[in-house]
Amino acid sequence: MQLALLLAAAYLIGSIPFAVVVSRLFGMADPRTYGSGNPGATNVLRSGNKLAAILTLVGDGLKGWLAVFLAEQIAPAAGLGQIAVPAAALAAFLGHLFPVFLGFRGGKGVATAAGVLFGASGWLGLATMGVWLGIAFATRYSSLAALCAALAAPGLAFLLGLAPYWVLSSSIMSLLLIWRHKDNIKRLLAGQESRIGGKKTGA
Repeated sequence: MQLALLLAAAYLIGSIPFAVVVSRLFGMADPRTYGSGNPGATNVLRSGNKLAAILTLVGDGLKGWLAVFLAEQIAPAAGLGQIAVPAAALAAFLGHLFPVFLGFRGGKGVATAAGVLFGASGWLGLATMGVWLGIAFATRYSSLAALCAALAAPGLAFLLGLAPYWVLSSSIMSLLLIWRHKDNIKRLLAGQESRIGGKKTGA
């Protein structure tokens, strides 16, 4: 019962739609009504408001980190096992992908996944971010960088000695993130994906 409550709380934290919240605070159009329709920082950036996009990015990352942090404080006191925190991390990520507040139609999860990984281990977060930055600078494809970082995360978790449940949790998140980027993968293969700083074709 306690584990179920913890997972529900993590899911609700992950469900907070910062793209929509920030857009409303700035008096902007709902990000689901323009561009790719994706409630995430990249689509908010298409509005031309860089500050709103940055706040969305930070908010989506922080909610992932916060869910892990709170689970780490609660789980030991509640007598929950090692699976509790990695499971809560996954629940928060699922909350972003399938938020109850937006009819279960959420973003792609890159920023929230990054926040979760930093919550699991600062070194894991930095290593995964390093992969993203390296690919992004080399190719100028944000989506390709996200895909490579997703593929690398479980292996990095294993190499850094994280618990098996963390390796499993990061593996599931990686698979889901790759699935959410299926349209980007098609565009990459067709040579039609937009580059960072280039004309946007949808993401």
